[in-house]
Amino acid sequence: MVYIETERVRLRGWKKEDLEPFGQLNADQEVMRYFPSTLSQQETKAFQRVIQKEFDEYGYGLYAVEEKDSQAFIGFIGFHRATFEADFTPCIEIGWRLKKEVWGKGYATEGARACLKFGFDELGFQDVYSFTAERNEPSKRVMNKLGMSFVKRFNHPRMEKIHPLSEHVLYQLSSKKFKDE
Repeated sequence: MVYIETERVRLRGWKKEDLEPFGQLNADQEVMRYFPSTLSQQETKAFQRVIQKEFDEYGYGLYAVEEKDSQAFIGFIGFHRATFEADFTPCIEIGWRLKKEVWGKGYATEGARACLKFGFDELGFQDVYSFTAERNEPSKRVMNKLGMSFVKRFNHPRMEKIHPLSEHVLYQLSSKKFKDE
């Protein structure tokens, strides 16, 4: 099922043939450099089950992304219910992970902008958040391009405070601000 389409990408439901390239994406050290570790094939399968469970429970989730020209799976963009313990959770998070071969082409921003429009217009979201490790400049640039506002820095509660990726930044975008832009 295609949920969202832009000029260059298609955000769709997951297919069983996505699992292998999804595993390759999650095993890529460069792609995963702002996460505590890469994911094994087993961890990727478990993550995919979590993604599917959110679709089943909420009707939205992290959409598989394919490049329209090549029809190749290039990663995911979409929504996740963040439920770890923090003063801003539970919340709707927008996130993305794309294979490095497509970095710098604007796919994350293009897909996430279309995703936000879908979330605000069709799903009725009032606020959407995004967060990442403080040192993840590429994702922070996407958040800024999307018109998201910096809220604060925080230590991710699922990481030890001494971990170099523990310090995170939180960004937020309201439906009203998105529609006014």
